[in-house]
Amino acid sequence: MHVDYKLQMIMEAIWNYPEMNPAQKFVVYTLLTAGSEEEREELTSLYLDYIQRKMDAAANKFWKEQNLDNAKMEELMYGHLRSSKK
Repeated sequence: MHVDYKLQMIMEAIWNYPEMNPAQKFVVYTLLTAGSEEEREELTSLYLDYIQRKMDAAANKFWKEQNLDNAKMEELMYGHLRSSKK
């Protein structure tokens, strides 16, 4: 794979940037080395699908841990959550 000098310098700068973790560096590196706009769009779509699956899993875990159901959600959305004064 031929990588031009500017791109190589950018990739080295990203790889040596201490505030980014390896996963973040990998995502940026992958997008930088995509051969075309179509490839970048495909990679972006794959990444967004991955993030959506992670968010769905976290929401499902929270739902289960909190024993939530539709009735409880209705109560939370429309009920009065303040305790009454005694």
